[in-house]
Amino acid sequence: MSLIAFLGAIEAGLLFGLVALGVFITFRVLDFPDLTVDGSLPLGAAVAATLIVAGVPPVIATLIAMIAGGMSGVVTGWLNVRLNILHLLASILTMIALYSINLRIMGKPNMPLLGEVTVFTPLEEAFDLPFYWTNLMLLTVVVVVTKWLIDAFLNSEIGLAMRATGANPRMARAQGINTDVMVLAGVGLSNALVALAGALFAQVQGGADISMGVGVIVVGLAAVILGEAVMSTRTIVLATLACIVGSIVYRLAVAAALNADFMGLQAQDLKLITAVLVVVAMTAPGARRKWLKKRKAAKP
Repeated sequence: MSLIAFLGAIEAGLLFGLVALGVFITFRVLDFPDLTVDGSLPLGAAVAATLIVAGVPPVIATLIAMIAGGMSGVVTGWLNVRLNILHLLASILTMIALYSINLRIMGKPNMPLLGEVTVFTPLEEAFDLPFYWTNLMLLTVVVVVTKWLIDAFLNSEIGLAMRATGANPRMARAQGINTDVMVLAGVGLSNALVALAGALFAQVQGGADISMGVGVIVVGLAAVILGEAVMSTRTIVLATLACIVGSIVYRLAVAAALNADFMGLQAQDLKLITAVLVVVAMTAPGARRKWLKKRKAAKP
């Protein structure tokens, strides 16, 4: 694997680390299976790209993209808690609607950003470094700051109420927690993080595309599961770190597989690699426990 391919895998891992953090909030904290992310990632990309082309400063465009993603998550939560639509179906309905909304926002299937000023441009000019180094620097800062904020939030009073809602909604309501508000806030926050990833992804890749969200939920889940398989998740700090580590490990594994000539894999095999990695990550902890149990039983 070349240096460029390695740095590209780290870059993609950091980007999808934001997606993994969003998926962690819905799937692990709230116990809310949310497929909205397949629509909120391209939503963030579409909003950011359209605003940047229109002359809006990139930082403001990125923040507005986050707000748009959060609103899409709130819609999913509202369909669930107010209209009593099953959470999985509610997220699918929002995801489907976002496809048309994203087309409306861009006015076409894709929005190029080639030659436009992005959030990465000032770093390139300030440090006079190749884009792959400046991209990596800024993404690292964004991911670290985001992780710290998520850790602080989930350990706050509101965050603890949200965690209680996911662990035992009936008990949470008995303690006076408004579980409906917690669901709305949690799903909104999750999709805001995913939209942030989409906005940054569009600026890294040089454009937004209507199909860039296909399969994002699988990638996010793969990162969360891989992270849980490779390290401890006893605390929130470790759990969120595992999401980021899992995302980077996942992208490195994909890059290594695609660059291994003896395997003969090509770009179209990406989904197959993802499926295999998820299966391995889900079965590895159980297999390890069985092996340790047999080893312990075999000792005199």
